[in-house]
Amino acid sequence: MTEVHNLAARLLRDSERAALVVGERTTTHRELNDRVSRWRGALVASGLRPGDRVAIIASNSEEFVVAHLATMGVGAISVPLNPQSPAAELARELSLVEPSVAIADATAEKTLMAAKALTTLSLEVQQMSADDLDGGLPHDIVEVSPDDPAALIFTSGTAGESKPAILTHRNLTAGLQSILSLPTDLLDRPQVFLGVIPLFHIFGLNSVLHMSLLIGATLVLSDYVGPAQTADLIEHHRVTIVSGPPTLWRALTRVPQAGPDMFSSVSLAVSGASRLPPQLKVDVRDRLGVELSEGYGLTESSAVAASSITTDAPLGSVGRLLPGVEARIVDADENDCLVGDPGELWIRGPMVFSGYWGSADGAPSPLTADGWLRTGDVAIVDEDGYIAIVDRTKDLIIVSGFNVFPAEVEAVLNAHPDVAVAGVVGEPTESTGEAVVAFVVPEEGASVEAETLREHCRRELARYKVPSRFVIAADLPVGPTGKLQRNRLV
Repeated sequence: MTEVHNLAARLLRDSERAALVVGERTTTHRELNDRVSRWRGALVASGLRPGDRVAIIASNSEEFVVAHLATMGVGAISVPLNPQSPAAELARELSLVEPSVAIADATAEKTLMAAKALTTLSLEVQQMSADDLDGGLPHDIVEVSPDDPAALIFTSGTAGESKPAILTHRNLTAGLQSILSLPTDLLDRPQVFLGVIPLFHIFGLNSVLHMSLLIGATLVLSDYVGPAQTADLIEHHRVTIVSGPPTLWRALTRVPQAGPDMFSSVSLAVSGASRLPPQLKVDVRDRLGVELSEGYGLTESSAVAASSITTDAPLGSVGRLLPGVEARIVDADENDCLVGDPGELWIRGPMVFSGYWGSADGAPSPLTADGWLRTGDVAIVDEDGYIAIVDRTKDLIIVSGFNVFPAEVEAVLNAHPDVAVAGVVGEPTESTGEAVVAFVVPEEGASVEAETLREHCRRELARYKVPSRFVIAADLPVGPTGKLQRNRLV
């Protein structure tokens, strides 16, 4: 039998089990398969060809799922975009990828039209709603090469403007297979996934949507509307697998009615997209009765490269490398570091992307000539192979020649009972080269003063790591998954 390389073919099946639950609407795998086939027909009838790009601007909805699977299924390239982005940002992203077609749901229709007006693109716009998911005449899946692009996913843009990463059918499939190779019960019984992570983000797209479809599970799909509503979804639908960033887990621990009974159906809980504070892992276990695992990955690695699932990883560790992933930890001269010494984490494997779309801006590629992805993350590995992420190399602050990792200072500040969240950056000074600056959001109803926080830091940190300036803020800038965007702290 000829091997099928189109990822969409692996994700669709003829089954009466529920595939999607969106509000009061339930769609079986068979119904989804039929709707996707008809939208493949509609796309082909519109003149779409393999290799063309299709921008998808939609909420976490069946419309998104159908448009995305149909696009990949005809050999075109899916480009999921944030429906909450302002028109100017959407226009920039559309101009970068030059799609032939843009599909929008009701949440994004006006923004898409405003964005289109800011470009010179000849762009066919198709609106899709839950009432017109039947599309056109059915059309078979188009076979592809495993190295053909399946999706362009914009990186989070924590350093400068975001770029579209090219993820091939091989990349995305390898990422899924590496997770399935872990000794979990994913395939042992029917699973119900929670899907509140944005589907335009690689975490939500590959680790949640694609994985749930691949194993024939049910996906309870919703935009994130708050922790109490999310906890209700988990309890009502007896969700077994919950994935989300630390901000989601922190919010769930603060839901007044949340507890072990509400989360009794959850057998696998995963945190990802940003660093998990060790105390939060403890809080989730104590408050919700859930043992939280942590994953590590990037858009450029198809979501996940390491995980603590089914391991005895110590607090603060993201676990071990997934099967099929190689890693190095290197110093500034690109020599391998000793066990226990921090250095930049490099990874390599079939899930690592092939580059950025249309990258001709002169920026250096994160890929080495022999396929290593320079992650930009500072990491430490112990003698048992457990990896701990220290911080981002680009966020390193150098005070009088001493290295200060912002995440370490943030962890100390976040441990203060009156601090909800903190962000730390460096600012230039004549005396020390750089100084540490902390942006702090107080807990609701609390007030904090700079000198109180400074004394708190002095008890926990070396003198050069203590912030020289504190800014009390109402909130901090975050990305779509709640990841702190330090480059926007000013």
